[in-house]
Amino acid sequence: MEHGVKPDDVLADNEDFVDLNGLKVRKGSIAAFLKNIDLFEDAHGSQAQKDAALGAMKDLAPAIVAAGLHKHATFKNKVIEEILAGV
Repeated sequence: MEHGVKPDDVLADNEDFVDLNGLKVRKGSIAAFLKNIDLFEDAHGSQAQKDAALGAMKDLAPAIVAAGLHKHATFKNKVIEEILAGV
């Protein structure tokens, strides 16, 4: 490959899933994980919102690990780090 990796090198426009390290990962998984961090850390969010975001992050954690994000990023929030370390 003579160029850096582009999104369509990983997942074509007409595809919704990619196999990463043996795990079927849906497009948007990393963005959803990051958005759930925002919801979890929202000082004005309800406890129900935070609980829902936490549950969603736990569900998405295997995809985040399969994508390798945890190898290149350290999250400031220790709860998030613990979720990823537990995969």
